[in-house]
Amino acid sequence: MKCKWSFTVLLSIFFGLVSCSSKSQKRITEGVNKENILIVYLSRTNNTKTVAEMIHHFLGGTLVALELEKPYPKNYQATVRQVVHENEINYLPPLKTKIDSIQNYDVVFVGFPTWDMKLPPPLKSFLHQYDLSGKTVIPFNTNAGYGVGSSFETVKELCPNSTILDGFSTKGGVERDGILLVMKGKKGKQVQVEIENWLKKIGFIN
Repeated sequence: MKCKWSFTVLLSIFFGLVSCSSKSQKRITEGVNKENILIVYLSRTNNTKTVAEMIHHFLGGTLVALELEKPYPKNYQATVRQVVHENEINYLPPLKTKIDSIQNYDVVFVGFPTWDMKLPPPLKSFLHQYDLSGKTVIPFNTNAGYGVGSSFETVKELCPNSTILDGFSTKGGVERDGILLVMKGKKGKQVQVEIENWLKKIGFIN
């Protein structure tokens, strides 16, 4: 009887913690209006752009594509070499994109592909340039099948005074192999369902 009682207590504690976590996330998103949501994304093959548009479909808000003052080369291998070098020297490429009144946004979604298994340099530029203290920041990612690498952890490191919610990641194109936009047709519908479930999990939709 003692062992059964102990197991029951443990289950109660576990589900109590899960319930508290769920309530906490709901409190974070209570009262958030679409006018206070910013969806910023970097996209090379339009897969991350499509995911950003899907999030916008569910939540509304302001969509902003990050553009550089000096765009990356169109050649894939040249871009890979440039990104590796930028990561090695911690270079932050200047952004052409300007966001007015960042203080008006309470929630900031940041989307990006995985480059060099890291957060792309333009996203580092964005997170250095804009103070997201006190805001809720949610990363989302597309990748070639190798996952997010260290990118989500870097978002946390660069937003130490923000509330970071669980991110979303899905496989996108494989530019190296000439596979570009895949977020369409059956794959697109599948990802849209995954995004809807994720947004429910983090408390943005019922």
